[in-house]
Amino acid sequence: MTESVIQLPTPGETVLQTYERIRQRGPIVPIEFPGGVAVWAAVSHRAVSELLTGDGTLFSKNAKNCPALHDGTIAADWPMRTLTDMDHMLNKDGEDHRRLRKTISKAFTPARVAALEPRIQRITAELIDALPLDSSPVDLVSAFTTPLPVRVICELFGVPEEEQELIRDWTTTLVSHTSTAEHMQAAMQAMTAYLAELIERKRRTPGDDLTTALLESDGSGLSTDEMVGMLWLAIAAGHETTVHLLGNAIITLCTHPAQLAKAQAEARWNDVVEEVLRFRSSVFTVNLRWPLKDVTIAGVDIPAGALITWYGGVGRDPEHYADSDTFDIDHDHRDQLAFGRGPHVCLGAPLARLEIRIALSALFARFPQLTLACDPEQLPYPPQIMTSGPLCLPVHLKPVA
Repeated sequence: MTESVIQLPTPGETVLQTYERIRQRGPIVPIEFPGGVAVWAAVSHRAVSELLTGDGTLFSKNAKNCPALHDGTIAADWPMRTLTDMDHMLNKDGEDHRRLRKTISKAFTPARVAALEPRIQRITAELIDALPLDSSPVDLVSAFTTPLPVRVICELFGVPEEEQELIRDWTTTLVSHTSTAEHMQAAMQAMTAYLAELIERKRRTPGDDLTTALLESDGSGLSTDEMVGMLWLAIAAGHETTVHLLGNAIITLCTHPAQLAKAQAEARWNDVVEEVLRFRSSVFTVNLRWPLKDVTIAGVDIPAGALITWYGGVGRDPEHYADSDTFDIDHDHRDQLAFGRGPHVCLGAPLARLEIRIALSALFARFPQLTLACDPEQLPYPPQIMTSGPLCLPVHLKPVA
């Protein structure tokens, strides 16, 4: 009997549970996205490695190279078109992609990221200082894991504090598979209009922020639309995945107290970050690609033009990692794929790593006996297939009397 195609998401189970079922079927598996759209999901380390190795040569990220988006196979009102059709760096190939990435790389340098450490430490300390010690339990999602990445990325790009909640609301709408096409388009239009206005503000009144640095370093004559696309990608992706990764990290450490104790005793926070990325990545469904010709991935034949995504949880692939289902900060992390590889490797990876390291070390230094206030299996997760982390995270900051 032929197995039915797995739907992503599947009602009644988390996205993590659905991907675990997908992974049992092979290295790259046909699945169905919302709207009945057929997609291939690369879920093994080998399959994802082969896919990323072919970026820009065998595989395109430009929607013009996907026939199904133009021949009526995929409906015009498919909500995810808001993301696939947007004209930004992540949806470019070859020289177009290199030109845009080179521009932002001039401003988003390792030195600039390293220089952010005192600012991230300050924001982290402010949020921890504000945690209500007289109230138990405390929801860390609303009080810590969401405001920290939002404030960091918004400060980095010069978004005023009073406007930062708008950024979070628009992004939440755009990544939710329950959003309608109309809601996603409205959110995208509102966010891009806001970013265009922010760019004009920075042209008139430069500041000590990355938006100003991009404007000053732009020797390639980027259009305003290209600048908006670049800011949208950096700001939306620059906080959404980190919000969820921080929540996932806290849950994982609380449910693995021996590993937490080792991290605290040996100051192993860099290793904690890498192991959380491997063991409980916040990225699930990574942006679509389409083969430019018939290809074979991990021994599976895929036709030209097919939609392909890859699973961010390949760190749990038992064929690649020994004891893959065991959280152990001593794991070998040299072949980490959580941030991708190749020309589209995540530009914000150093910032995300820095934020999570600072946040975890500071939180558990202040509250070394922090514990979950509920069964982790009962924590709610958002209705989305791209990224995932807890919607709320109730904890006891100190032992309950």
